[in-house]
Amino acid sequence: MTATRPDVYSTHDNGVLRVVINRPHRMNAVNTEALQNLSTIFDDHARRGDVRVAVLEGAGRAFCTGADLADVVLSGPPSADTIDAANDLARAIRSFPSPVIAAVRGPAAGVGVSLALACDLTLAAESSYLLLAFTKVGLMPDGGATALVAASIGRARAMRMALLAEKLSARDAFDSGLISQVCPDDAFDDELAELIRRLGSGPGKAFQQTKDAINDATLTELDSAFERERAGQISLLAGADFAEGVAAFQGKRAAVFGG
Repeated sequence: MTATRPDVYSTHDNGVLRVVINRPHRMNAVNTEALQNLSTIFDDHARRGDVRVAVLEGAGRAFCTGADLADVVLSGPPSADTIDAANDLARAIRSFPSPVIAAVRGPAAGVGVSLALACDLTLAAESSYLLLAFTKVGLMPDGGATALVAASIGRARAMRMALLAEKLSARDAFDSGLISQVCPDDAFDDELAELIRRLGSGPGKAFQQTKDAINDATLTELDSAFERERAGQISLLAGADFAEGVAAFQGKRAAVFGG
C-alpha cells in the first residue's frame, strides 16, 4: 500500500513501513508541511499497530538537508511552526512502537541530523555525512539535536560539532558512536534489506520494551531540550545574525555576523 502527501510518501507492505522525504529538488530540505505530514504517517501507523519495522529515508541524493531556507522571507514576527513540527516528528519517531531505521544516503544536515538520530538505528552509506549547520545561518540546533547528539558522543564532541558546524563523515560518525552502522555505498541496499529482515522477523514486543527502556535511560533530557531549543530559536530567528545568514545562504556567499 502506498500513501502520498505533499513532499512525502510512504509504503506499507508485510509489516514494513517505508517513509520517504520526497523533495529531491531541494535535497530534501523540509518545510513545516513536510514535517507535519511525516508525523501524521508515523502517528497513523502507531495507532493502527500494523508495523513491525519502519524506515525513514530521503529520495534522491540526500537524506535531509535541514529546513528549507531557499524561499524564506523575513517579514513579521518569527514563527515557531517549523520548530514545533520538527519536535513533534522527533517525538513521533522516538515513541513509535516498532524499531525505526534511518537510512542515510548523502547528507544529513541541520534538522536532518535530529531526525536521523531520533531513529533507533542509523545506517549510513560511506559517502554520506552529518552536519549541524545551524550556526552557519545564525541559529542553534533544534529538533532535539542538543540532547540527541550529546547523548551519543558526549558534551565535548557535541560542542565542537554544534558550535563549529563541522562536517562528520559517516565513518567518523560511526567511530564516535553517533550512528549504529556504516557500509560501502554499493552494499547499502543489501545491508538495509538485512536490517529490515532481522527486525521485521524479531520479537516485536521485546523490541518495543527494549527501545523504550534505552531511550528512557539515555534521553532523559530530550523533552527539556525541545523546550530550550524552541525558546532559543525563536529569539535567534528575530535577530540580525539570522537575517544575515539567510541573505548569505540565498546569495551563495559567506555570512558576516555582527555577534
